[in-house]
Amino acid sequence: MKRTLLAAASLCLIAATQFASVAHAADPVKIGFLVKQAEEPWFQDEWRYAEQAAKDKGFTLVKIGIPNGEKMIAAIDNLAAQKAQGFVICAPDVKLGKAIERSAKRNNLKVISVDDRLVDGTGKPIESIPHMGISGYAIGKQVGEGIAAEVKNRKWNVAEVGVIRVAYDQLPTAKERTTGAVDALKAAGFPAANIVDAPQAKTDTESAFNAANIALTKNARFKHWVAVGLNDEAVLGAVRAAEGRGIKADSMVGVGIGGAKAAENELNKPAPTGFFGSVMISAKQHGYETSVNLYNWITGKATPPAEVLTKGMLMTRANQADVRKQMGM
Repeated sequence: MKRTLLAAASLCLIAATQFASVAHAADPVKIGFLVKQAEEPWFQDEWRYAEQAAKDKGFTLVKIGIPNGEKMIAAIDNLAAQKAQGFVICAPDVKLGKAIERSAKRNNLKVISVDDRLVDGTGKPIESIPHMGISGYAIGKQVGEGIAAEVKNRKWNVAEVGVIRVAYDQLPTAKERTTGAVDALKAAGFPAANIVDAPQAKTDTESAFNAANIALTKNARFKHWVAVGLNDEAVLGAVRAAEGRGIKADSMVGVGIGGAKAAENELNKPAPTGFFGSVMISAKQHGYETSVNLYNWITGKATPPAEVLTKGMLMTRANQADVRKQMGM
């Protein structure tokens, strides 16, 4: 009798466990999408495409801005409290990688990084966290090559051209991008002495404007100017600073990175400005595909690739419609 009762209890336990497992697998999928500067157009676009992924796949998306480490950890804990199963993140500081990994494990959440690769205390990429980003150096080279081609087209003497490098070197991908741009310009014959660093306090247009304004004031000897930076906002800040000092579009060539709303607005102004173009990267790919990859991972359909590096295309006033079409925008 006792054996019969034990056997029955065991069967009930097994059945209950299987039921719980099935029920858990059938739970509605909820995914967080955490970005460091929610107000920036690039991140707004990523969110928009992530929302499209949520609609297409039938999961719930939770969008959270995380401007600092404290709010980031609170956001991850909040996602766990909401019974989310994972999150996509562009961290406010890539060196918080280990803290993100620990917090995700503690809360049993899957995580994919986007845009900026998370690193450990020694600066090495955290291989256990799948990543979608770009080759910062390669994108930067595209910027420099695009500028060099336009300078040649305008028949400027490179000895008379100043190069504003709007710098945010504490972010590895920012340094990679501007280093790639500067290396391409040097290869095209631009003198190293003509390169002027303009360190920005943040990665927005206002900070870039302030940094570039100082650089322009200290280097009034140049006849023409070109500008490079982390993103479109950095280059737009340099262009606005140049305009404030009377430097017009025919004496300025700025090429940004991103190709999002800020670049679109600038390139569609009635008259050309010093913002010549942008190396467009796909916010759709970064927002939509990372979200779908995480959804598939959570539901057991597929493990995300360890690393995906997306490519860019130089978009100008002349070719923007074609570039947007080719980039699926």
